[in-house]
Amino acid sequence: MRILLTGAGGFIGRHLLHALLAEGHDVVCAVRHPERQAVPGGHPRLTAIHADFAHDTDKSAWLARLSGVEAVVNTVGIFRERGTQTFANLHTRTPRALFAACAESDDVHMVVQLSALGADDQADTAYHLSKKAADDYLATLPLRAVIVQPSLVYGTDGASARVFKAMASLPFAARLGDAPQLVQPIHVDDAVAAIVTLLRQRLYLDRVGGATVRRVALVGPQALPFIDYLAALRRALGMTRLRVLPLPGGVARVLARVGGWLPGALLDQDALRMLDRGSTADPGPTARLLGRPPRPISSFIVDPGAERARAKLDWLLPVLRLAIAAVWIATAIVSAFIYPAADSDDLLARTGIPAHLRPLMLYGAALFDLLLGLGTLFLRRRRWLWRTQLALIGFYTIVIALRLPEFLVHPYGPLTKNLPMLAAIWLLHELEKEDT
Repeated sequence: MRILLTGAGGFIGRHLLHALLAEGHDVVCAVRHPERQAVPGGHPRLTAIHADFAHDTDKSAWLARLSGVEAVVNTVGIFRERGTQTFANLHTRTPRALFAACAESDDVHMVVQLSALGADDQADTAYHLSKKAADDYLATLPLRAVIVQPSLVYGTDGASARVFKAMASLPFAARLGDAPQLVQPIHVDDAVAAIVTLLRQRLYLDRVGGATVRRVALVGPQALPFIDYLAALRRALGMTRLRVLPLPGGVARVLARVGGWLPGALLDQDALRMLDRGSTADPGPTARLLGRPPRPISSFIVDPGAERARAKLDWLLPVLRLAIAAVWIATAIVSAFIYPAADSDDLLARTGIPAHLRPLMLYGAALFDLLLGLGTLFLRRRRWLWRTQLALIGFYTIVIALRLPEFLVHPYGPLTKNLPMLAAIWLLHELEKEDT
C-alpha cells in the first residue's frame, strides 16, 4: 500500500516507519522538516512532505496530500503543551481535518489513529479529552478505521522509558499517594507489530465492505502498580531491590503542581490524575494481533550494563549541572555582597588591574558569574556555555597562578580545586553532544 504516516519523527512513528518499509509499503511521511526525515542509506519507497499539525487545521490542507494514498496512520502526539504545540491543535483540530479529508478522498481506504488508553467516557484530563475528541469524530465518518489505544510504551529510545529507567536507578523511588496506579507496559516493537498487522488486515476489510471502526487496546501481558514497574525495570537493569519512599496524596499533589512549572517534567497535575486512574486492559486482543503473548517487562532491557550506566547518568548529570550552577551563583553573591570590597580591590591590584577599572572588573565579573549560573539552570542548549566556562576558569587559573602564586600552595586548595571543576564541565560538554 501507499501509506501517509504522520508523526514519523516521534518515538512510535520512527519505529513504525521502519516496520512499514520492511513490510514493503510505500510511505509518505508528513513532517514539519522533510529534509530531516531519512532512513540510513536512503530508501526508494520513502517520500517526505511538509505538514505542520500546529497550523494545518483545515481539510483543504490535506486533500492534495492524499492523492494516491490508500491508508493513513496518524501517530502525532504530545504529552506537554508548548507554544503553538497545543493539545487542541495537535490532538483534535488537525486530526479532524485530516480525517475529514480522508472521508472525501477516493483513494483512502483505511485510517489508523494512535490514541491512548484512557481516552474514553471517563477521561478528565486535557490530554485524554483532546485525544477522545478526535477519536469520536473519526468514529462518525464513513471510513474503515482503527483507533489504537496503547498503555505505557517502552523503547530504549523512548523519552518516557528513559525517565522511568532513571527513576528506577535512583537510591529510592517515591510512591505518590495511595491509589493503585496500575499500568500495563507494552514494548514498542510489539505495538508497532500490532499496527502493521491491523494494516495487513485491510484486505479482509475490503472483502467485508462498508465502514467499520474498531478500538483496540495495546497492552503488555501483566497489569501492575507503577512502583512495581519501576522495580521490574530496576531488576532488569541488574540492580538491587528498589527502596520505596511512600508520599501522602497531599504531598504528591504539591509535587505535581510544582512539576507543572518545570519545563520537560513528566509529572504535573494531569499526569498524576492519569497515573492514579490507571492504564490497563485485556491483553487478549494484543496477543491475537501478534500471534503470541506480548513480551514481559523482564525482556525489555537487552543490554543491562549500558542501559544501567545511561539510566544513572540521566539523573547524575542534572545533579552535576545544579552543583555547577550553584558554584557560579554563590561566587557572584559572595564577590558582590559578602567578601570585603577592600580585600577584593587589593587582589585585583596585585594582578595588575588599574585602580579605575577595579570596580568594573569586580562587579562585572560577579554579574557574569551570575549569568553563567542562570544559563546553566535554564538554557536548553548549553554546549557553547560549557566552552565559555572552561575558557573563563582556565583564564582565572592561569592569571592567579602567575600573579598570586600563594593560592597554588594554600592548604584549602582554592586554585587546585579548579581541576575537578574543569573536568566536570568538560564531562557535561561531551555528554550533551547528542542532546544539544
